[in-house]
Amino acid sequence: MVQSHPSTPAERVQWATYMLAHSGEYGLITQLSRTLGVSRPTLYAWKASAQQVLEHAFAGGTPAPATTASLERQILTLLVEGHNSYANIQTCLHALTGQRVSSGTIAAVAHKAQQRAQQWMATYAPASPRTLALDEIYANNRQGAYLNVVDTDSWAVWAAEGPLPVDAETWTLLLWLAQDRGLRWQATVSDGGDALRAACQTVDPDGRHQRDVWHLFHAWTQTQRRVSRQLTNLQAQTATVARQAARIAAGQQPRGGHPRTDLVAHQADVDQLQRTEADLRALGQELQRVLAVVVLDQAGVQTLARRQHDLAALLVLLADVQAHARAPLHPELRRLHTHLRLAQTAVLAFAAPLDQVQQDMAVVLGTDGLALLAWAWQRRGGLEMDAAQLVAALPPPWQAAARVLLHAWATAGRASSAVENWHSIVRPHLAVHRTLSPGLLALLAVWHNHRIFTRGVHKGASPLQLSGIVDAPTDWLEALGYPPAPSHARPADAKADELALAA
Repeated sequence: MVQSHPSTPAERVQWATYMLAHSGEYGLITQLSRTLGVSRPTLYAWKASAQQVLEHAFAGGTPAPATTASLERQILTLLVEGHNSYANIQTCLHALTGQRVSSGTIAAVAHKAQQRAQQWMATYAPASPRTLALDEIYANNRQGAYLNVVDTDSWAVWAAEGPLPVDAETWTLLLWLAQDRGLRWQATVSDGGDALRAACQTVDPDGRHQRDVWHLFHAWTQTQRRVSRQLTNLQAQTATVARQAARIAAGQQPRGGHPRTDLVAHQADVDQLQRTEADLRALGQELQRVLAVVVLDQAGVQTLARRQHDLAALLVLLADVQAHARAPLHPELRRLHTHLRLAQTAVLAFAAPLDQVQQDMAVVLGTDGLALLAWAWQRRGGLEMDAAQLVAALPPPWQAAARVLLHAWATAGRASSAVENWHSIVRPHLAVHRTLSPGLLALLAVWHNHRIFTRGVHKGASPLQLSGIVDAPTDWLEALGYPPAPSHARPADAKADELALAA
């Protein structure tokens, strides 16, 4: 999936020579990047290669001084973890270490690391089937997007390519290449885009393809807020309509181009909009209940068939709300109804495997025991109990079945939150570099996969370790072949000060 620039060696020689001849001119690299369609890191790498060749030629064959491992680590750390441009890296290195490093050296180090990262991404895959979140994030010019495949359980990035066109063919090729690298999945989660849906059906026609519930909730919330704003604006007009009605009653002409003077009709519109807003709010709460991981009612844990029936009933009620709403709201409510109707089947795909597990474990726990465990799991935050504590509080004959159920509920893939988190990591780099080369994108993915979570339920583990690669190093640079950083020993006077304080 790596795209090489369609230029000849002679053209690259000409461009590199031009950059060397005009070195130091402000904005030159940016202008060339836009004109030639080449990323700035690539242009810097070409310029650095040309500079090294010239220095080698005029130095009588004397090789250029080697970049130290410590400097390479500093450059890559500032690039990835500091979200820095090459110019900022130069400034930081000079301010912190006193080193003056050329942008060509920085580009060469980054280019070498990016090649290693691309090789790493092409060879690593988890041993077990995963649930994958699929989505794309557009570059600033929206001429292409970065296609991403992220593990929903461990948040590891297993594929990140771009900028590429967003169509079914590109997504299909990306998934096929992921399969060739050994990536296997038991389900996929996406926002339901046409390109993604077509690609998943082509590559895995019999697989389980979940529609992301977050996007559905987001669309509902947007409609709810628009209706609430209209209600607020209409209520704010009540005083004006009352004044206009008073002028009519006093025999005066109303003011304004299109005055509203009928206070009774206006109040009827307010009441109608209030009913629509209240109905939408109630149906939105019902939608969240139906699409929860576990749904309880008086009969116990709801089955998939019951959920499907409730979702179908919700669609009927939404159509009724649209029919009784004010005419200006009909297009908005119709779009929401269509959005939910098209997602109706795929949005409950996560419930099918849960249904089977719940039926199997109900043989051990019984219907009431299953409902009790579901009740406790829903309120685990208020009870201040994690999964292990919930299991320990149950009778010993129930504990094995409870572990299976709690694991199934905790790993149910309903949303593509993992890939949205990855997008939040990519966006700052997009803001700095405008366009990310395939190598830099791979470098970010390798860093993310090896970093240790410092908070949350995954605290103390990396995405690779959570994916089953328990021997994965925690130093991403070491994983790319860079020597480990030397340990920073405390100075002797600091230790003496601590002993003095302790005494």
